[in-house]
Amino acid sequence: EVLTYRLHYGLMDAGVAVLEVKPSIMEVAGRKVYHIVGNGYSKGTFDWFFKVRDRYETFIDKDAMVPWMFVRRVDEGGYKFSQDYTFNHYTKKVDVGGGEKIDVPQGVQDMLSSFYAARNLDFSNAKEGDVYTIKSFVDKELWPMNIRYVGKETIECELGTFKCLKFRPIVQKGRIFKNEEDLNVWITDDKNHVPLRAQAKILIGSIKLDIIGASNLANATSKVN
Repeated sequence: EVLTYRLHYGLMDAGVAVLEVKPSIMEVAGRKVYHIVGNGYSKGTFDWFFKVRDRYETFIDKDAMVPWMFVRRVDEGGYKFSQDYTFNHYTKKVDVGGGEKIDVPQGVQDMLSSFYAARNLDFSNAKEGDVYTIKSFVDKELWPMNIRYVGKETIECELGTFKCLKFRPIVQKGRIFKNEEDLNVWITDDKNHVPLRAQAKILIGSIKLDIIGASNLANATSKVN
C-alpha cells in the first residue's frame, strides 16, 4: 500500500508526505513484521525558506500489530535529530538508547504505527461522541492519542467522491492549536479506513493535508463516483 498526500499551509502548497507499506515481510526479534516507511518533504516556495526532509520507519508485528522498532530522522529548517527505539513487548520496555529503558503498557504504539493501529479499529458500532484511545510512545513519553467520532460525511478529493467517517483528534491546546478540537480527519467508510483529509486551525493560519494518490489497497473502497 502506498498513500501520497499534499500539504497546504494557508493557500501555499507546502509539501508532500508518502506512506508506504513495503511488499516484503521482514523478521525482527524472531517475529514477522511489516516494514512501513513515511517520508515528508517541503516543496516549492516553502522549501526555499524552511526545508524539510523527514523520514519515519516502523516495524509492526504481522500478527500482534505492535511495533518492534521505530526509526526517526528529522531535518527541519536545519534542525536535525534522530531517534532509534527498540520495543520489547514481553518485558514492556522501550530501549531508547544510551542504556536507557522506559516502562510502557501492553500494546503501546510508536508515532507511525499509531496511524495504522487507528485504521485497524472497529468503527462498525461507533456512535457520535465515542472516544477511542491509542497508547503511543512519543519522545520518551507515553502519550494517549484520543480521537472522537463525529459522524458520517461524503467528501470530494482529488481521487473522487467518498463516503467517510469523520473524527476529531483531541489535541493539546496552547502550543500549536487554539482549542482542543481544532483538528478534523476524514477516513474512508470501508475496511481500508484510508485517511483522505486532515484539516486544522493553528495559532497562525491553517494547515490541510489532502490525499493525491493511493495504490495497492487491500479492500474495495467507499468511492461513490
